[in-house]
Amino acid sequence: METRRIGDLEVSLVGLGCNNFGGRIDADQTQRVVDAALEAGITLFDTADVYGGEGASEELLGRALGSRRDHAIIATKFGMALDDQRQGAPPDHVRSACEASLRRLGVDHIDLYQLHCPDPEVPIEETLGALDELVATGKVREIGHSNLSAAQADEAEAAARRAGTARFVCAQDHWSLLARDVEDDILQAARRHGLAVLPFFPLASGLLTGKYTSGEEQDPGWRLNWLPEERRATFIDDDRVATVRELEAFARDAGHSLLELAMSWLACQGPVASVIAGATRPEQVHANARAVGWQLTGEQLAEVDRLTGR
Repeated sequence: METRRIGDLEVSLVGLGCNNFGGRIDADQTQRVVDAALEAGITLFDTADVYGGEGASEELLGRALGSRRDHAIIATKFGMALDDQRQGAPPDHVRSACEASLRRLGVDHIDLYQLHCPDPEVPIEETLGALDELVATGKVREIGHSNLSAAQADEAEAAARRAGTARFVCAQDHWSLLARDVEDDILQAARRHGLAVLPFFPLASGLLTGKYTSGEEQDPGWRLNWLPEERRATFIDDDRVATVRELEAFARDAGHSLLELAMSWLACQGPVASVIAGATRPEQVHANARAVGWQLTGEQLAEVDRLTGR
């Protein structure tokens, strides 16, 4: 498994998204998925305090890693609402959310602590001040953000430089062959400030695996079929299905699978440090880990742009 850098952290090019833990899969299934990830050379495990309900994903991840914690780079997030009081990014909540995550994970430090979403009610200087304290005390190694706009990322970078605090070193955002708006916004800020980029939903909730266009009988347990109809419609429609068929044909002609195209295309993008892919079964983990070996040529990248309307 190739490794890349997020600040001072060395991480695997494929990361494991842990949003299924405690929700779609239980403790035993989580253990099997985590074991498979470590076997495959995956070191980055990305969770959040809201995944699986309050803290369930963090608890199951910490339990599944057990004595192998030193083999993992643990990334978690704060800021989305746990309840009316515990949400956003005011300094007191940053501190208390971190302590709660440390307890649930069963660790003495978090490798990458990420602001899960912007908080318009709290000046970013105040949030960064609290995060800087966590870094100074050794409870957090690096900090990042998720779901910020380019303007918000610019503001955060300027604030950190003015105050001399810890700065965000990465941006985690929705990016895939079917979701490329990020390239016109936050990706530009990431390049300006030297941020590593962590794409999530790289497989468009399974649409970019090809199973929804294969003609096979649909399994109601597949992620897109499990989502409420309104949410499902944000991932799959006739235009996207048509694009997927074209991408699949392109990959097949090049001797690769659609999965390999989806994962390797992101891995070929300069700012990407790790592609965060979720999984509910060990075989999915191993398939994702193997899928980043295709080095697309400039001509192939241009054809992907054409097929995806870029």
